Amino acid sequence: MTDMESLLGDETPTGGSRRAERPRRRGPGCLIALVILAVLAGVAYWGVSTGIEKIQDQFSSADDYSGTGNGEAVSFEVKQGDSIADMGRGLKAAGVVASVEAFIDAAGANPKANRIQAGFYALEKEMKASAVVDVLIDPANIDTTTVAIPEGFTVKQIVARLAKQTSFKKAEFEAALKDPKALGLPAAAEGNAEGYLFPATYSFGPNKKPADMLHDMVARWQQSANDDGLDAAAEALGYSTHDIMTIASLIEAEGRGEYRTKIARVIYNRLENPDNGLTNGLLEIDATVNYALGRDDIGLGLTSEDLEVDSPYNTRKYPGLPPGPIDSPGDDAIQAALHPADGPWLWYVTVNLKTGETKFTDDYDTFQEYKQEYLQYCETSEAC
Repeated sequence: MTDMESLLGDETPTGGSRRAERPRRRGPGCLIALVILAVLAGVAYWGVSTGIEKIQDQFSSADDYSGTGNGEAVSFEVKQGDSIADMGRGLKAAGVVASVEAFIDAAGANPKANRIQAGFYALEKEMKASAVVDVLIDPANIDTTTVAIPEGFTVKQIVARLAKQTSFKKAEFEAALKDPKALGLPAAAEGNAEGYLFPATYSFGPNKKPADMLHDMVARWQQSANDDGLDAAAEALGYSTHDIMTIASLIEAEGRGEYRTKIARVIYNRLENPDNGLTNGLLEIDATVNYALGRDDIGLGLTSEDLEVDSPYNTRKYPGLPPGPIDSPGDDAIQAALHPADGPWLWYVTVNLKTGETKFTDDYDTFQEYKQEYLQYCETSEAC
């Protein structure tokens, strides 16, 4: 055996030779590997446990209150276009329901939940989700104040009705009228809301203030004007939009039904032929005189003293149109102003105040006959 062989001993494999291997030591690399394995194991455990929790959540009941409220009132608004989830989030934020999930589940169990309407609802905090759904599906529970404004009402009458049927005072509406920009009045109105508070039935939510209510009425007028193409139609007739609204208000005050388009023609005939030798450009509409006198009922009869009131609204005294509308005309009156009947008439007389029957003529003597017919009617009728 050689010295080399004695050094290698039995470690030397047969058929070849190699260097002796050094003993291996466990260094920092092994520790790092163990740490990584531990972290991976922790992540795996977290993922599995979280997944299990989520699965458990799917099969567990959502937080919900048990009663119909704790007595603390909440005015909750369902907005146009809100989804059930939107409502749930709003209700949860307001403290009405315990969880969004409970409300979604309750709505899903109620076949009428897809009929929930926009509006304000009187609820309470800490209500059972199903009880909330029961309130929201009934439109009778919408918390609104309904006010009907008839055609022909003046601003004065509108304010009086709003003050009577809402919780606000007359002075608050009058103060709001002094800010025409906030109301959205058109520039042609020159700050005067007369004629631009559209007659309709309004539903005001609990958050509406006087300025908001009046703004809604002006917005409704603007909607009607857009629908009618009012600006373009007025221009086609050779008048401004303000002129047409003024004429429409005169028609609203003076006639009804089928007679409106004929009254419109009488007004245009007088305005456009001031030198006819018969009317001297005067409209001679009694309703304008009553408006000038500040009367609520602009359909009242007039005395000779009334006819002398010095006001630009007195069309018995001043030719042409008055400065602006004298009431709030509705769609029919506006349409009559835009589409007058054809005819030569210069006078009209309503000979029956109950039926509204009105007679028209272009002959002064015939006009006097109609006036006598009206006076005879008044002798036997309480309508005059």
